[in-house]
Amino acid sequence: MVKQETKKVKLLSPKLDVVFQALFGEEGSERITKDFLETILNEKITEIDLSKNAILRREKIKEKLGILDVMVKINGKENCDIEMQIVEQTDIIERILYYWSKIYVKGIRKGERYEKLQRAIVILITDKNIKELEDISKYHTKWKIIETESRKKILTDKLEIHIIETEKIKNEKNDKDKLLDWLTFLNNPESERVKEKMKENENLKEAKEKLNKMSEDEKMEQIVWWREKAILDENSNRSAAYDKGNEEGKKEKSKQG
Repeated sequence: MVKQETKKVKLLSPKLDVVFQALFGEEGSERITKDFLETILNEKITEIDLSKNAILRREKIKEKLGILDVMVKINGKENCDIEMQIVEQTDIIERILYYWSKIYVKGIRKGERYEKLQRAIVILITDKNIKELEDISKYHTKWKIIETESRKKILTDKLEIHIIETEKIKNEKNDKDKLLDWLTFLNNPESERVKEKMKENENLKEAKEKLNKMSEDEKMEQIVWWREKAILDENSNRSAAYDKGNEEGKKEKSKQG
């Protein structure tokens, strides 16, 4: 009897926001997301709540999906927003601050005292280097409000923004860097580092197994197809708008000449 070869499934990219949201935002992913967040925030988390995230595979598929993020309630009180970004944005810093402000004010109801406001955290993970951070070689930066002269005094611990640029991990080799393990998984879930670290980290192994199952899910495959099409269309429209503006600028200069 001839043994049939098992067809190898092509893994979906964890960096695509719809895949990232399904991996880390769905209820049932608490252990994965908790480990990932503890590594980024460098603190112990006792509990997380993922119930505010829509489960994409239950939603009606649309050609244009909005910005997808992962909302996490930490320790029953603090709000954290994680966004995976693969489309280059010129106003990314302003957008992060806007997101943070929206999350921060969610922590209080009308008529309540301001002291009830809790720490709000925004985590941006991007595979495009950010222009404003070109002079910083670190792939992970943490931002707060500080006093400008001493650069030591922090005004408040309630504003916290983390920016992770995965493009900057290419030359990182630290074998003990747990965050690097997770980011390598996002960049290339089939890499040798991920295979080795799965033996040590059960949560990383669980994430890889979930990704394997998602990659065999026809509904998820269709959602990914729609999302990739929407991204291509957006990039194409931006390119066309840039070319048009460039051409009009040349014509205007020619007239002035």
